[in-house]
Amino acid sequence: MAEKYKQILDALPGLRLAVVGDIMVDRFLWGRCDRISPEAPVPVVRVQRETYKLGGAANVAANLHALGVQVELLGVCGEDFAAAALRALLADLSLAADGIINLPDRPTTLKTRLIAQNQQVVRADMEDDEPLAPAATDRLLAYLRSLPHLDGIVISDYGKGLLTDHVLQAVIELAARHDCVAVVDPKKGDYSQYRGVTSLTPNQREAEQACALPITNAESLTKVGRLLCERTQAACVLITRGEQGMSLFQRDGAVHHLPTEASEVYDVTGAGDTVIAAYTAALAAGADFLSAAGLANHAAGLAVREVGTVAVSRRQLAAACGQGDLG
Repeated sequence: MAEKYKQILDALPGLRLAVVGDIMVDRFLWGRCDRISPEAPVPVVRVQRETYKLGGAANVAANLHALGVQVELLGVCGEDFAAAALRALLADLSLAADGIINLPDRPTTLKTRLIAQNQQVVRADMEDDEPLAPAATDRLLAYLRSLPHLDGIVISDYGKGLLTDHVLQAVIELAARHDCVAVVDPKKGDYSQYRGVTSLTPNQREAEQACALPITNAESLTKVGRLLCERTQAACVLITRGEQGMSLFQRDGAVHHLPTEASEVYDVTGAGDTVIAAYTAALAAGADFLSAAGLANHAAGLAVREVGTVAVSRRQLAAACGQGDLG
């Protein structure tokens, strides 16, 4: 497997992928908590610093960029302070914002996390999850169709109104025309709207909800995995399972269970974005599903070792896979 990982990692800088989905900004307020408020039974956090990170589809793009992949990011944002932070963060990475549509009447999705002694105390979300107007989705799809050859498309669905059935169908059809992989990080629904993608990467809770079936043992896990393959006609479904690792279900009947590569877990924020970035990039590089899942498993193990949203670099991933020398 080590040689396969090296071949995949060496191929990443030659790839060009698009990320279509719900763009967010992650805001972190860092501080200390030493007392309980006299006004209500809640902790009082003395904020000491404030940081911003790319979130959602933008975090997927950041992870792909860190892996050396050329990235096109498509989505929407508002015209507010969070949008300014978003564009500044993208500029810091030299990531283009040409595919991001400004909507003055819609807020940029902003997740604010209050962290005390490296523990998340509370999260506050500012968002509008109403479906986008047709004029906005038409502009987004026109930009996507104008792009030259793509090696893969990541569909990052956080249920914030961008990925309507119309947009999903158009993106999946475009992937077929480009003859490239299309991988979706799904959210609500029965997943029939994702029919035609190459693969999906739900976490266990999302997979349970999609099938209305709790996963309590190996039998129910296998039933859910196979049901999702059948429902979406995807070639493969990768279910992420936290400390239990990942389970890979192929439509041809093959099943693989990958134990976690995480030696320490400090924060799972953004880990799903890291998984789909590494997994899709590996598939676009020609990897088989098991090798791609193994690489993504290593990437997830790195992501959860740090507090806050992080992008795992190609060099970090190579070291984790025992591949110190990159081509």
